[in-house]
Order: sequence, then C-alpha cells, then structure tokens
Amino acid sequence: MHWWFRVRTAEVRICWLNSRRSRLAAWLVVGTAVSAAVAWGQSTEPLRLADVLDIARQTNPQIDAARENAAALRAVPAQVSSYDDPTLSWEGWDIPDSLNVGQAQNNIFRLAQKVPWPGKRTLAGTVAAHTADVAQEDVRVAQLDLDATVKRAYYDLWLTYQTRDILGRDKQLVERVAHTAEQRYGTGEAPQTDALRAQVELTHMTIQLESAALAIDTAAAELNALLSRPSDEPLGVPEGPTPRPLDASIDSLTDLALQQRPELAAQRAAIAREQSGVELAAINRRPDFEFSVGRFVNYGHNDGFGAMASVTVPFIYTSKYDAGSAEARARLATAEAELRRWQDRVRREVAQAYARVRTAALQHGLTTGTHVPQAEQALRVTEGAYQSGSADFPALLDTLRNIEAVHLQHVGAEAEWAKANADLERAVGGELPSPTVRP
Repeated sequence: MHWWFRVRTAEVRICWLNSRRSRLAAWLVVGTAVSAAVAWGQSTEPLRLADVLDIARQTNPQIDAARENAAALRAVPAQVSSYDDPTLSWEGWDIPDSLNVGQAQNNIFRLAQKVPWPGKRTLAGTVAAHTADVAQEDVRVAQLDLDATVKRAYYDLWLTYQTRDILGRDKQLVERVAHTAEQRYGTGEAPQTDALRAQVELTHMTIQLESAALAIDTAAAELNALLSRPSDEPLGVPEGPTPRPLDASIDSLTDLALQQRPELAAQRAAIAREQSGVELAAINRRPDFEFSVGRFVNYGHNDGFGAMASVTVPFIYTSKYDAGSAEARARLATAEAELRRWQDRVRREVAQAYARVRTAALQHGLTTGTHVPQAEQALRVTEGAYQSGSADFPALLDTLRNIEAVHLQHVGAEAEWAKANADLERAVGGELPSPTVRP
C-alpha cells in the first residue's frame, strides 16, 4: 500500500509540467497507477457461488443455532412422556430421646410411584414431538433465508467488480477524448475550455474508479460476514450470473410454494400440536394415582408391610379444567388462522418475486439488445463529428456520460435479474423448475 501512495504522489507532481502533452501523459500514468491500486491486495481467483453456499451452510451461526435448537427440542418428548421418578422414603416414629433410631417404635421404608391417567404422558410426548417438528422446519427456513441472502451478497459483490471494470474501460474512452481535445486545442481547432473540461471529466472518472474499489471492499465484508469469516478475508472474483429463462406460470409456482414452503409445514405441525393439546386438556380432567409399599421395622414388636393408594379428585375444581380446555381450543384456532395467513403471504411473495424476475429479465433484454448498441453507436458518431468539427465538446461529454450510465445500467439489470431469481427461489421454497425443452 505504501508503494501505491509513492507512485501516486510522484505522478501527481508530473501534472504540473507546462507542456500540454506532458500533462496528458501524466494523467494517463496516474490512471494506470490508480488501476493498479484498485486491484492491489484483492484476489483474482474465481469465486464460485456453489462453493460460497457450501461454506455458508457449514459455518453460519444462524444455521448452527437452528440445528441445535431442533436437536434440543427433539430430546423433549422422551422426557415428558416418562413417568415421574419413584420416591424412596424413610419415616421414624416415636424415636427415643437418645436419638437411637434402632429403638424407634416404627421405622418405615416406603417406595412410592405416581401413575397418571393412561394416555396423559403419551399425549404430552406427542405435543412435544410436534414442537420439535416445528423447530426442524425452522432449520429449513434458516437455510432458505441464508441461501437467498448469500446469493444477493454474491451478486452485489459481482456488480461492484463489474462497475470497477466498466469505469476503467470508460475512463480509457475519456482519456482518448481528452487526447483528441488536446490535439485540437494545440492546432487551434478547439478552445482551451474543451481541454480543461476533458481534464475535469478525467479527474471525475478517477475518483469514481477509486470509489468503486472501496465498494468492492464493502461488498466483500458483507459476504465474509455471512461466511462467518473476518471482514478482510480475501475473496475471489465472483462468476457472472446465468439466470435461466422463466417459463413456469405463476399459478404453478404458487402451487409448488404451497406444497414445499417450510413455514407452511411448520404451521401444519403447530396445528397438529394444538390438536393434541386439546385432547390433552380433555384428558387432564381424569384423576391421577399414586401407589406405595412400605416395610415396617418395629422395635419390640413384629415387623410387617404396608401399602397405600391415593387418587386425585379433579372434579372439585372443574373451572380450572374448563379454562384449560378453552385455552387449548383458542390456541388451535390461532394456529389455523396463522396457517391461512401464511398461505396468503406465500401467494403474495411468489407473485411479487415473479413480477420482479419478469421485470428484471425485460430490462436486461432491452439494455443488451437495444440500449447498449445504440449508446455505443452514438458515441462513435459523436466522437467522429467532434474530430471533424461538426459537433461541440459538451455534446461529446454528454455522450460519454450516457454510455457510462448505459453500461452500468446493463450490469445492474443483470445483477438484479440474478437477485430476483434468488428471491423467487426463496418465495417458492427451493430451486425453480427447469425450463421446458422445446423441439
């Protein structure tokens, strides 16, 4: 980096030379130095999207958290469906003042076990299993979200590289025009203002080129964050997007989304959980039992055994169980309403993403087939006209700025098309259907 600053300082000093040709040569050298600085410290190795997605799925903490949460909830059903631990107790009755428990009137060793009404523990395990199903679908949601975010960041990074390259190429056009203006000024065919305005435009392009290099660093930091890596970790140059033609209808994509979106599967699992909850609330009205057996060790008397059975009396507080059933039914109605809300949301997301894909594809096609060729032809014509003296310099500058905007619009439309496809895949819940092969 120190080398770059030394080169830049040395070349800027050259700009103070009096000769117009020397000034132009100095600007060209400065441009070369800036281009080297832009590429300084950045990897030129290709960066494949598939590799980036693999790394993100393995290292992103959001995915890890979702997986671990699902694993934790998957361990709950075995716990809640089991009986409570049996209780082993000791009782001492009429212990003498000497605290010699061997001379106590009674030593009772008791083993007790609570036994819920048949089906209560099974239903509790079913409720927990459905909760784990919801968490497992949340893992798929996290994966889809991460894939879509990584793809958008990947194509944003690709766009910054393309922007830098376009500005570098367009800067060469400005240098060529500046050279022409310098020559025409030297021969008295153009005013000095043409040469000065050309130098101003060249300075503007140099600043834009430096800003494009900083934009690459910013986009790379965003992608590195998704890969759970340091923000300055070197990344290669992303490959260009290859969006496929979309010939599936919006109705078929909506049907596909309603079948495979994990949010809907999670909501269906939530409904199943609440249905089991309603059944559990009804069976909770049934009594629970407790059984125990004891061994009596009596001082001075014969030893013996004892047994005890107890049962809860839930019908004493029926209002509590009525409230529990009402809560369970309300939770079920909420889950069913949430499913309908999610279905409406999925339909809307598919429609919006579908429209963005169609719009981006249209814009990309127009810029590729019409806008870019027209802008390049206009530049050739205007530049030739200026060289022959039939066009003024402001018109040439406008044409230069227009071709820069058109080139940036072209790659922007291409990146937007790729990102819109990523959004549509997220809305559908997976990869899009392959285009139909027509004979």
